[in-house]
Amino acid sequence: MPGFTPGRRYQPPFMPFKRQPFKKRALAAIELAIKSPLFGCRMCGNCLLQETALICPMECPKGLRNGPCGGSTPEKCYVDESRPCIWYKIYERSFKLGREALLLEVLPPMDWSKAGTDAWSDVFAQAGKVGIKNIASGLTSGEAGSVSRTLDSIFKPVRQPEWWQGDAEYHAPKYTEPVSELERRLKTGEFVVAAEVTPPLSIKTDKLKENIELLKPYVAALNFTDSASAIPRMSSWACSKLALELGADPVMQITGRDHTRVNLQSSAMGASALGVRNILCLTGDSMTLGPGPQGRMDIVDLDGIQMLWILRRMRDEGKYLDGREIKFAPKYFLGAAASPFASNMKFQALREQKKVNAGAQFFQTNVVFDADALDEWLNEIAKRDILDKVYIMIGITPLKNYRTAAYMNQKIPGVFVPEKILKRMEAAKEKGNEQEEGLQIALELIEKIKSKPGVNGIHLMAVGWEEIVPRIVLEAGLVKKQDWQMNDFSIKNAQVQA
Repeated sequence: MPGFTPGRRYQPPFMPFKRQPFKKRALAAIELAIKSPLFGCRMCGNCLLQETALICPMECPKGLRNGPCGGSTPEKCYVDESRPCIWYKIYERSFKLGREALLLEVLPPMDWSKAGTDAWSDVFAQAGKVGIKNIASGLTSGEAGSVSRTLDSIFKPVRQPEWWQGDAEYHAPKYTEPVSELERRLKTGEFVVAAEVTPPLSIKTDKLKENIELLKPYVAALNFTDSASAIPRMSSWACSKLALELGADPVMQITGRDHTRVNLQSSAMGASALGVRNILCLTGDSMTLGPGPQGRMDIVDLDGIQMLWILRRMRDEGKYLDGREIKFAPKYFLGAAASPFASNMKFQALREQKKVNAGAQFFQTNVVFDADALDEWLNEIAKRDILDKVYIMIGITPLKNYRTAAYMNQKIPGVFVPEKILKRMEAAKEKGNEQEEGLQIALELIEKIKSKPGVNGIHLMAVGWEEIVPRIVLEAGLVKKQDWQMNDFSIKNAQVQA
């Protein structure tokens, strides 16, 4: 493999948005001639090679700049299966070199005004501010940490501009009273249940409202996806508003795939004004999973971690990304996705710590089908000292049939279905009781999961099978009889046999 970036593929360099002076053009030509064969450099003008173990993150088909997506695997990139996950390779090399701590720093999104220009001139300018004499003495003094501090004095101001100021520290919320029903229940120590409701494919909301009314007596919050699998549906904020009107506490998902930095901030402000208090930040599935024609897939303006960083600062510091002050700051409870089985659990735990540092207050995990293997992930999370800083809800999906189980195992990034469960569902198919078997598997998983230290609840993803959720909650013993507030319709549906 050529150069320092494994699995690199030639991609044309970005062009500057306006004509540059001759000196800048000459420097850019020299930088491209050196860095292109070594790193596959695209001249983004926002170089991060020092922090990413000399592997260019722009080789990621999504253009992610803060770590792998939830579909990361050791074998391949799910967007482009002809090459490896470049962020898996970055993590692998960083851990091998003992530089994994650098990966915790929350890195900024691209400043596109620099695209197509050189990154060296910013470094030279900062070196001039530090002073050649100070740099020389710092690099040669022999004092412990002197070299690192000197290099950081040059490179950190370049990679962390004034409008971002990312770091590797934990930032606790600046408020104390819960802002949502979900947060209130989690803070009281309740083992909570959240459930996903599939947004409609049209403007007809009868079924959506029916599902909201059906599920709200059994759950702390209802989660509305933001065009999952890159398939357009009714927007998450519209579904969340309907849920509020019906007396339910919504979790509004926002994906980086479909939101720019401008749209993210305006959407969060609008949602908060409408009363939506739970926001789940996701990078989002690649458009390769959705129907064609496909939009541009190589650039995600913001990843999930950058979204958390921006929204946390808006809430706690009252500042927009551009530095403008917000007179009446928004209120929300911030969540993120976690993928225990996406790749090496040690890598995933570091990624989860970075999300918590950036602002995540609760996690909803990818679908889990192996409760015993979950212990390894929880142990890695515990080693990073974040179990007391985040609430964790484990994703559970009741399988309707063997075909769904096989499809999820083969096609859904970050999801692993053990062979024993596949065999159980295959045997159930032959007996004609797939739905009942899928339900029992879900109940068994919940029974194992609810006693695990560090787990604060479950997130039920019934994927179009919402009517089974009340039965799962009741049979799993996750709701007390005296707490039921069911109408005749919900009682009838809770008793429906799978």
